[in-house]
Amino acid sequence: MLDVAGTTLNDDDRRRLAHPMTGGVILFARHYENRAQLTALTDAIRGVRDDLLIAVDHEGGRVQRFRTDGFTVLPAMGKLGALWDSDVLHATKVTTAVGYILAAELRTCGIDMSFTPVLDLNYGHSQVIGDRAFHRDPRVVALLAKSLNHGLALAGMANCGKHFPGHGFASADSHVAMPVDDRPLETILRDDVAPYDWLGLSLSAVLPAHVIYPQVDPKPAGFSRVWLQEILRGKLRFPGAIFSDDLSMEAARQGGTLTEASKAALEAGCDMVLICNQPHEAEKVLDGLRHTPSKDSVKRLKLMRPRGKALTWNKLVADPAYQNAQSLLRSAFA
Repeated sequence: MLDVAGTTLNDDDRRRLAHPMTGGVILFARHYENRAQLTALTDAIRGVRDDLLIAVDHEGGRVQRFRTDGFTVLPAMGKLGALWDSDVLHATKVTTAVGYILAAELRTCGIDMSFTPVLDLNYGHSQVIGDRAFHRDPRVVALLAKSLNHGLALAGMANCGKHFPGHGFASADSHVAMPVDDRPLETILRDDVAPYDWLGLSLSAVLPAHVIYPQVDPKPAGFSRVWLQEILRGKLRFPGAIFSDDLSMEAARQGGTLTEASKAALEAGCDMVLICNQPHEAEKVLDGLRHTPSKDSVKRLKLMRPRGKALTWNKLVADPAYQNAQSLLRSAFA
């Protein structure tokens, strides 16, 4: 999965998208001017390859790529956790509404999935996670994530829990440094991994953390067969897709070159690897990578495609389900 150069496709983009090793496209704020332009861009991508998965990091709060021209500005997940502390039932209903609005608005513009929910625990000392996390309590994280996933599903969108097994305890930002979490496996399984275990089959996909857990494996989780094969696939019996985090990040560079890192992540158990904000470097990986995905991997990734036909924007804003979701959101954060 890679990105494109700008708000419209150029010939280099089209060549990269047509490459047989390309499986998806990830979009960022720099790809967005307005809804009409975004829809034209996703239509153009589909014009090259209609089987590509189009994704975005669109969580709410600090991490929301599209915020203007009708897109609802969504709350940080930490605000939903605070709402839980005052009114559990209202929090679950509002969180489902957030998931529905998030997915329905993206789907009107031709986007298949968002990398959400964040399942990290908020220990209070990870700046990169912070209020992106629902709560400190793994039980609350799991139940609010389940509500968010339900909202996504109502709009026909799959979900992706991140950052496995947990980025909330490590203080460093994996975009610019290598975070280390030195706790024992038993502690991480009891606390941080618990939401993944409890959510079970309601999780469509998982994205591992660029974090090293030295008491478990010297490799970052996204390059670790221990974490991805023995624990996630084996112990937790997770059947869904596994996406790498961005291999362009500083914490991924222990994997060597981007091509070597991509190969290592795929061999560790990722079904699809992400290379963001470097389309020309991504093309070198496309040309240099020698990898044939398994039938199981292809099947898992196909299940990430949205279900049902998306509404047009005009039909969406007139839809009672959307209007009710908006009323719930306003009632919570007016």
